[in-house]
Amino acid sequence: MTNDFMLLFPVILVSLGGIALMLAATCHCARDEQAAWACGGLFGLAFLVQLGATLTGDHSLYGSLFKDILVVSPFSQAAGLVILGCGLFTVLSSLSYFKKNSLKGTEYYSLLLFAAAGMLLLTMTRELITVFIALEIMSLAIYILVGYDRDNVRSTEALMKYLILGAFAGAFLTMGSAFVFGAAGSTKFHLIGKYVATSGFMASPALLAGSFFILVAFLFKAAAFPFHAWVLDVYDGATMPITGFMATALKTAIFAVFANFLLSDAGLLQGWVGFLFTISVLSMFIGNFIAIGQDSLKRMLAASGIVHSGYLIIGLVALGTQQIPGSVIAFYLAAYAAGTLGIFMALSYLSGKGEQWKNFDDFKGLAKTNPYTAFAISVFLLSMAGIPPTAGFMGKLYIIVAAIQADQIALAVLGVVSSVVAMWYYLRLIVTMYFHVPERDFAEEKPCRLGTVSTFVLVLCVFAISLYPIAM
Repeated sequence: MTNDFMLLFPVILVSLGGIALMLAATCHCARDEQAAWACGGLFGLAFLVQLGATLTGDHSLYGSLFKDILVVSPFSQAAGLVILGCGLFTVLSSLSYFKKNSLKGTEYYSLLLFAAAGMLLLTMTRELITVFIALEIMSLAIYILVGYDRDNVRSTEALMKYLILGAFAGAFLTMGSAFVFGAAGSTKFHLIGKYVATSGFMASPALLAGSFFILVAFLFKAAAFPFHAWVLDVYDGATMPITGFMATALKTAIFAVFANFLLSDAGLLQGWVGFLFTISVLSMFIGNFIAIGQDSLKRMLAASGIVHSGYLIIGLVALGTQQIPGSVIAFYLAAYAAGTLGIFMALSYLSGKGEQWKNFDDFKGLAKTNPYTAFAISVFLLSMAGIPPTAGFMGKLYIIVAAIQADQIALAVLGVVSSVVAMWYYLRLIVTMYFHVPERDFAEEKPCRLGTVSTFVLVLCVFAISLYPIAM
């Protein structure tokens, strides 16, 4: 019972913290900076508890109470660590960002905690109704955070697009769950798996249609082709810290529940391997072509997120034949989160008031005026491009090896080709920073010390994660 409580404690902690900060926001005596440190402290404490809980094995939380609705595995614990780490660094990034942008508010940090609570539930849930509840808890908080800058037209536009399209995704998930329930007689993943194992994946049109609708909802949230169109405008309209949070923590939660659903039964996964193969290839190459044509760093990073979703789908395709495939996906998510959070951390204190500087040309000669930050950004970009000895390289290597072991040779080759194409837009910013004359004096702006320290902590994470071995 005590062990079960510790496994559930991170969700309880961030949920109660969100409620407390929401109530504190009604008090005029509450200070935003105090709320920020309280939020960061809650994320840090939850991270430590989650880290300690990873020493245990698989568990069904309160099996007699939750009826196997919530299950903790090493994969879900690793995903939870990534989400909590992203939350902590998003708070630090927000502190840097709000030094120059007056968007402070105690409720901002409350919403971060609520979003994280929904994400943590997504990693643990093994039942479709609970998936919908957790997804909506996360989504409603993210919607508000995207439109938090109410005086910004782009932010309001991003909120409306994301809200409307997100509602469609929720409707697809609900419809799919109803169809699956009609076919299998249950919404629990393991009972759905038993039905597929007994009757076969193609035996029921309702199961086929339902699982397709559920996959559509997950692919939309993961910003994979062909449900990727929203991501550029939404990322561009959201503030820098929230864009980084969405690109990392949200993607981690979605791919965690995505993998858990597909693992209900090998037949369910094999039934969709061809579909996922196509989605992966199109996500990688269309995302690359979109990214190449962008002048805005946020839009380029949004497009590159489509590419990384394609790589993660390669890991999903390999799930059917690998004994420990979750470790490959979890490692890639951690490596991607470190690099992406790092670059958004740096952009949070470099972009200035109102994010006036966010295009490639705005960062010309950054290495001459701010060499340490330029070095950090270069490390993050090289990691996202997959250059050794960074975590990004090891993540892509594990994904490609998993595809080869799953006899998906063509998918592995296309993944390598996509990585080569991506060099164009990642190296473009490095060339801009190091081989152009400065047009802006970043040194005069005195970047936030907290932001610079946090950025270099993430640089260390990029190299440290690459040293962590995983079983293949």
